[in-house]
Amino acid sequence: MTSFGDYYWAGRKGHLIGVGGVSMSPLAEVLTEAGLSISGSDMNEGDNVGHLRKLGIDVKIGHRPENVPADAEFVVRTAAVHDDNPEIVEARRRGLPVFERTQAWGAIMKDYRHALCIAGTHGKTTTTSMCTHILMAAERDPTVMIGGTLPLLHAGHRVGTGDTIVMESCEYYNSFHAFSPTVAVILNIEADHLDFFRDLEEVKDSFRKFASLVPPGGHIIANGEDKNTMDALAPLGRELMTFGLHKGADVYAENIVARGAETEFDIWCRGELFSRVSLRVPGIHNVKNALAAAAAAICLGCSPAAVRYGLAGFAGANRRFEFKGKYNGADIYDDYAHHPGELRALLDAVEPLGYRRIIVVFQPHTYTRTQALFDDFLEQLRRPDVCYLAEIFAAREKNTIGISSADLARELPNALFFPDSRELEKSLRAAASPGDIILTVGAGDVYRIGEHLLEG
Repeated sequence: MTSFGDYYWAGRKGHLIGVGGVSMSPLAEVLTEAGLSISGSDMNEGDNVGHLRKLGIDVKIGHRPENVPADAEFVVRTAAVHDDNPEIVEARRRGLPVFERTQAWGAIMKDYRHALCIAGTHGKTTTTSMCTHILMAAERDPTVMIGGTLPLLHAGHRVGTGDTIVMESCEYYNSFHAFSPTVAVILNIEADHLDFFRDLEEVKDSFRKFASLVPPGGHIIANGEDKNTMDALAPLGRELMTFGLHKGADVYAENIVARGAETEFDIWCRGELFSRVSLRVPGIHNVKNALAAAAAAICLGCSPAAVRYGLAGFAGANRRFEFKGKYNGADIYDDYAHHPGELRALLDAVEPLGYRRIIVVFQPHTYTRTQALFDDFLEQLRRPDVCYLAEIFAAREKNTIGISSADLARELPNALFFPDSRELEKSLRAAASPGDIILTVGAGDVYRIGEHLLEG
């Protein structure tokens, strides 16, 4: 069976479809630096495309058969590029191997002494970002791939020259099974992506396979307080490093002190004080994310000072409780939460902050997730004082189920449903008052509502 590793050699020639994407543009950069000749295509111009052109990479806009160079030896595509794409059709016609981007990253990982992969139903982007801050503070010059923009990098990726690569690792379509982790972190496991997975047990199976990819001598780091995670990993027969809030874990927190949006706590490792740290992002879920990042840093040999300074410098990734500004005296924040567990963690963090009212503007993400987790969404959406519901963001799906945000609104006494986002914005403008916090929440384009308020 052909593998990407067969083509990962200086002088080989490849074409990347969707090359301007957040994970494809750094892939093109890494391949070019390894001596491969790379071309690419994308539907739109953008900063990433401009950067790649400055590196000498030929990027075409639009997808056409002739974009695939005559001397191309392989093609790599993003998950959004399907078999009917004209460049994929052309590659198949010529008999060129077509690889998924995760297959390429999995092969590249093998060139690094340390491959740190962060997985979990939620918390991946934040924890990967925390690990990046720590490794930068440790001067490890890492290569990084994050599923969101990190202000420290002014991007979602970084191409370094050190011996460590850090990858946010997603379970959807079992994509992280193509990776080659030496350190695998599992933050939590919940039922999600049920348009692909049959049920929670199949999700657990996927994470179990991911953890099993770690070689002897590597490290598996697991949330010791998450039953699903521990159930999934129990059959492996492998030693785990656990993290949690209590002494039963290998890496745990003590003396937690929250002051508004900041939290200080001690990190202990196997009965010994490792460091006292300070976080500038609120919520006990972020304490646990920081413990996972610290556990990974310990496995990679980072010093307590690097963990302390790295976490102190982390103020959040874009769209993760990101402060956007003030409107009519109300604070506007944006968050990517699109799963009931993420909503729970977000509201747990916000409720102690002392706002007069919590106003949530929520846009569900995909029809299948909304249907499968309907009651769990209701449980969390009852919590804010006011809940504005935008229509479901379709993403990759078509509404064959016949479900709508209106179905959620009918079950929520605090909810208002607006099929038209302009009407939602109009109502929100009239309602916003001093002392309120307005949270735009979801994985779709709901963040634009807050931005429109601030634009006036």
